[in-house]
Amino acid sequence: MSDDFTSATFNRYLSEHKLMGARCTQCGSLYLPPRAICPSCHSDRLRWTELSGRGRLAAFTSITIAPSVMIADGFDRNHPYCTGIVELDEGVKISARLLGVDAKNPTVDLIGRPVSIEFIERGEGDLRQTVLAFRAA
Repeated sequence: MSDDFTSATFNRYLSEHKLMGARCTQCGSLYLPPRAICPSCHSDRLRWTELSGRGRLAAFTSITIAPSVMIADGFDRNHPYCTGIVELDEGVKISARLLGVDAKNPTVDLIGRPVSIEFIERGEGDLRQTVLAFRAA
C-alpha cells in the first residue's frame, strides 16, 4: 500500500474497513482526514495510524434535500437521513453518515451518545465504493 497521504489512499483503507488517520512522528499530533504536512509543526514526517472507530456524537443534522447519490439510495423529503460530526476516542473529529437514529424525528439527546464505526458498501465492480458511517448506540 502506498504511503502517500492522499484521498485515494484514505479511500483504499476504507475499502479494507480501516479508518486511518495521520500521526506526526515529530510532534505527535493526529489528523483526520489525513494530511501530508503537519499543521502544528510543519513536518512532513507522518505515518498512517489506524483509529478505533469509537467515539461520541458531537453534532448532527437531518437532511431532507439530498444530493443525487443519496436520492439514488432512496432518500428524499419524505425519507431523510442524518449526518454528524463524531469525536473519536483518539480526540479527532470527522463528518460521516449517522445510522440508527430516526432521521424524521432526531432529538438533541443524541449529542454525546456513543457511536461506533460502520462501513457502507455502495455500487458494484469498478464502481464499488466504501462509505464511512457511524451507528448510534
